[in-house]
Amino acid sequence: METILIQPLIAALISSLIAIRAYRRKSLDLSGALAGFIVMTLHIAVGYRYGALLLVFFFSSSKLTKVGEEKKRRVDADFKEGGQRNWIQVLINSGIATILAVIVWKLARWQDKCLDSKDSSLITSLIGGIIGHYCCCNGDTWSSEIGVLSEAQPRLITTFKPVRKGTNGGVTQAGLLAAAAGGSVIGLTFVVLGFLTTKCTYDVAVKQLLVIPLSAMAGLGGSLIDSLLGATLQFSGFCTVRNKVVGKPGPTVKKISGLSILDNNGVNLVSVLLTSLLTSIACTYIF
Repeated sequence: METILIQPLIAALISSLIAIRAYRRKSLDLSGALAGFIVMTLHIAVGYRYGALLLVFFFSSSKLTKVGEEKKRRVDADFKEGGQRNWIQVLINSGIATILAVIVWKLARWQDKCLDSKDSSLITSLIGGIIGHYCCCNGDTWSSEIGVLSEAQPRLITTFKPVRKGTNGGVTQAGLLAAAAGGSVIGLTFVVLGFLTTKCTYDVAVKQLLVIPLSAMAGLGGSLIDSLLGATLQFSGFCTVRNKVVGKPGPTVKKISGLSILDNNGVNLVSVLLTSLLTSIACTYIF
């Protein structure tokens, strides 16, 4: 009974403080702060470990977004100081994981579970989806924020031809390494906190270490899926007036790649869905 009452209160308190701080620092706009408060509260209320995954993604990505802002301002046509994510971006980056976490909480009845298909293949697959979700989000954000600062010229993932910085689907070696690192951090967070919050047999607990390399692959894979979708289904063109790569056609825009089927939010959503599904399946077979 104490957990049922105290944990949601702790979740609401932590979430409100972080949402206010993020709004003041322009990491989130007002709508993003409100949406962030809701999803953060739900994450922490149903499981501290899920809350930790969200917070690691949010803080690390927000920090990287502010690195080299002046350089990013010159490249990014949609640059916003501090990142300023809105409610749509918040839900894309955490909505699916929130639903999965609530379902796991309902099935596990407040218990934090190890990945163990022998105990429950359904819970294992759902937790795998949560891990994949944040590996994709963190890996893709790290890749984008670090890759754009790289001195290397990006290459379009579909043709490997050099393209301008800011082109959707353009990849660099630094960006790909960052994606794997971003996924690894999510996996490491999951494993370390799991040692404190779960009760599993020794062999099952040790096997959880496999989450870290799996998360690195999920981070890299999610970033590659995002880049492939960006290069094919998202328009990129060079505006001769603004002297920047833009995401919409126009009379002063010369097409670089992609079709105007998905925008950036659409690409991110599909990437998260696919990476979550693939990681879910992988966890079911590995664990």
